[in-house]
Formats: sequence, C-alpha cells, structure tokens
Amino acid sequence: MDVQPVTDNHAVPLVGATQTARRPWLPLILIVSLFFLWGGANNLNDVLIAQFKKAFVLSDFGAGLVQSAFYLGYFLVAMPAGMYMRRFGYKSAVVFGLALYGVGALLFWPAAASSTYGLFLFALFVIASGLAFLETSANPFVTLLGPRETATRRLNLAQAFNPLGSITGILIGQHFIFSGIERTPAQLAAMSLADRAAYYASETRAVQWPYLIIGVVVLSWAVLILLTRFPKAAAPHAALAGGGGVLRKLLSDRRFVGAMFAQFFYVGAQVGVWSYTIRYVQATMPGTSAREAANFLTGGLVCFMIGRFVGAGLMKYFAPARLLMVFATVNIALTLFAVFQPGIQGAYALVACSFFMSVMYPTVFALGVEGRGDDERKLGSALLVMTIIGGAVLTALMGAVSDHSSMARAMAVPACCFAVVMVFAWQRRRNALQGEA
Repeated sequence: MDVQPVTDNHAVPLVGATQTARRPWLPLILIVSLFFLWGGANNLNDVLIAQFKKAFVLSDFGAGLVQSAFYLGYFLVAMPAGMYMRRFGYKSAVVFGLALYGVGALLFWPAAASSTYGLFLFALFVIASGLAFLETSANPFVTLLGPRETATRRLNLAQAFNPLGSITGILIGQHFIFSGIERTPAQLAAMSLADRAAYYASETRAVQWPYLIIGVVVLSWAVLILLTRFPKAAAPHAALAGGGGVLRKLLSDRRFVGAMFAQFFYVGAQVGVWSYTIRYVQATMPGTSAREAANFLTGGLVCFMIGRFVGAGLMKYFAPARLLMVFATVNIALTLFAVFQPGIQGAYALVACSFFMSVMYPTVFALGVEGRGDDERKLGSALLVMTIIGGAVLTALMGAVSDHSSMARAMAVPACCFAVVMVFAWQRRRNALQGEA
C-alpha cells in the first residue's frame, strides 16, 4: 500500500504502515468518533433556531444568528487550530478541541438560567471553536490513511459517521428540547404578563439538561483520548518555517481557491437547508408543530447518511468530480422545486436534497488538498475549514429573504450555492480530462 508518512508526534500510525505490525484499533475508533460528536453539535443548532425563535420571540434573521455565531467560531479559530496542530500535534489538538466543546455546552446552563440570548450565542461560539480544532485535525488525517487515489472515497466513508451524530442531535432536540406546546400570537396576547414570562422561561430552560449531559460526555471523551496511547509516526520536520510562503502558494493556486469558494457556498447551502427545514414546513404547512416538522429534518439526515455510503460506493466507478457535478445539478432542481411548490411536495424535495448533499463536503475537501505535501495539506485544511463561515453568512441571508418575502423563496439562496458547486466540479472534471493533475 502506497502510504504517505504523517509528520505528527501524536498521530496514529497509518493503517498498513510498515512501522507497526499491530493496528491501533482504539485510537482509530476514537478518531472516527469525532465525526459523530461534531455532527450532533452541528444539527442541534437546527433545533435551537426553532426553539429560540419561540422562546425569545425572534425574527427569522434573529434566529439565524445561532448559525452566525456558531460558524463565526469556525472562521476565526480554524487557522489558529491549524497552527496549534502543527506545533503540538494531532492528539493535543483533539483534546483541546474537545475541552472547548465541553465547556461551551456547559455554558448553556447559566445562559438558560439568566434567559440571555447573547450568552447562548457566546456558548455556541465556544463550541464551534472546539469543533474547528477537531475538523482541522481529523479531515486531513483521514486522507492520509491510504493511497492517494482512494483518499476522496476514504474521507467520504469516515464522514458517513457524521450524519449518525446529526440524527442523534435532532432526536435529542425533538424529544428533550421541543415541548410540543405551540402558542399562537393571539394566545400569547391573551396571557397575563406572569404566565407569558413563565412560558418563555420554560422554553428557554428546556436546553439545560441536554447540553449539561453533552458537556459531561464530551469532557469525559477528552480524558479518554488523553489517557490513550497514540503510537508515534514519523518524526516531525520544521513545518513552521516558511508558513507564509506556503500560504501565498495556496492562495495563488486557482484550483485551491476554487475549492475554497465551492466549500463556502456548499456549507452555506447545507446549513441553510437544514436550519430552515423546520421553519419551511411550519410556514408552508400551517398548523404543523415544531416537533412534527422535525421529522422532515430527521428524514433528510437519514437520506444524508445513506447518501454518504452510496456516494462512496459510486466513486469506485465514477470520478469524484463527475459525481459531485451530477449531485449538485440535481440539488439545484430540488431547491428550486421547493421554491415554486411550497408545502408537502416542497418539503419532500428538501428531504431528498440531503441525499445529494452527502458527498459534497468531503469531496470538495479532498479535491482541495489532493496531491499536496504535508505543509500545504495542513495549512490548506485550515483554510478550507475557515470557509465554513458560509454557514453564518448565507443562513443569515436566507433569514433576511424570508423576513422580507417568504420562507419558500428563501430556498433560492441554496439553489444559487449549489450552482457554484456545480461549476467547480465541472472545472475540475474538465481539467482532469485535459490531463491536469
């Protein structure tokens, strides 16, 4: 097996590498678990948008700030996370990231106790900062666990565990955060000030216990990784020197910059579709409770998980760029259908959209770092994680469109985003056919 060495003091030795005769199954399982853990955190936000809109009486734009605070953490911390990983190693970056994740989850308790929306946003920023460390480390590492030609398929398989966490997050929110009590504006107006305040406080406190448990579990997982022996791989070289030159090289590479743009718009589309699925169902199917609407989001995540496995299988027969182009084209049609056919049919189109989103993030990521040396791969990974800020910018834009028009028309935003991904895939496919590496 053609395996590249990992220049990381704390990294797990590569599967099949000659430096060890025994596969480190426990470290590998712990690495895969990270995809599950950050999937749960990401999709709990979709529940929080609906919950906070109700608890704090927010506009769609105001509720969308949940994703803005969350993905701002990714944007600001991704590069420091990459520098930290290069300096202290993979294991240290993972433990530090899990510590931030756990602390952020614990901050939900005082935020709920004080009914302070700003403190919730800060807690989400801390969680996202931890996830930036996890994603910056885990994604490039997986691409190194085997031959270059199967890196994209390998990352898709590893990412298949991400939607399992996403589904778990939605189920936690659906059954332990959503109360099932929906008050109309007329009912709220008829309530006394004390009763109305008690209702809002009850809806706010619903997040306390779920996030307390999540925080304890994540911090315990950090301790477990800290105590686990991660065998050393190849010794690190002086990677910190010349970092500016590596950055300039990456940003002057049109193919890499194209991957950054594609990832920015893809993440914006994914986060936007999932964040507003519940709102879309409630807005286009009046009388549907948030708990009932969450079933559509859960269905979408199941399709997403299935798509990950199906996509990884299809990559045995189709080039990743070609598959990405086809999937992006299908999603343009599905999101536009949701715009022009609001209601149950549009909701099912959004559910199906998740299946075709499944391969996009890992495929764009792998195409972005494909064929690069260790230094470029690490710094490039941090830059690609920074593009997750698209989830903050474009989700807020969807909220603004919804406030000024309708939730159905807001789905035109992800349709445009998928068009950008399609163009990127088409260009990579064209370059490959022309013999460009």
